[in-house]
Amino acid sequence: MAPRKQRQILDATLELLAEKGYEGLTIEGVAGRSGVNKTTIYRWWPSKAALLGAALVGAEALEFDPPDTGSLAGDLRGLVEGVARLLTVSPSSDIAVAALGAAVHDPALAEAAKGFFADRFAREAPIFERARERGEIDASADPMLIVDLLAGAVWLRAVFRRLPLDQDFTDRAVALVLHGARPTG
Repeated sequence: MAPRKQRQILDATLELLAEKGYEGLTIEGVAGRSGVNKTTIYRWWPSKAALLGAALVGAEALEFDPPDTGSLAGDLRGLVEGVARLLTVSPSSDIAVAALGAAVHDPALAEAAKGFFADRFAREAPIFERARERGEIDASADPMLIVDLLAGAVWLRAVFRRLPLDQDFTDRAVALVLHGARPTG
């Protein structure tokens, strides 16, 4: 498939997801919006979940470059800020919340979403490699757990609690993950 046509299909998928939610997303709707036959879509993606999974990985709206500030704390603050933007700024917030919310009830979509998270974590891994090289993090530290703790805190605060994601939240969340809750004195 020509890259331009593929981009039109994937963009149409995300636009419809943002507008209608996962339940309202259909292959027929994507075909109509992108100007291709639904058989063309089914030739490349066997299901709505597979199509959305591909769209999530390649989504320009969900794109971000992991920070490289020169310190682990700075990189993690940048990571938290990136997740916060993803979940609070349209259209990425509409896309992320609709897709990942639907994945809870749709095993095929949950499986497809794994590709998104694997791709995202592969992009974040250099943050921890650089931190190990600088001696800022122990070799036994689990980078995925660190990312999960921070991203999970952002999700809970932004999507479910509807509380602000200000600089104070970012600084406190990163400090808590890096240093724990023990007294400093």
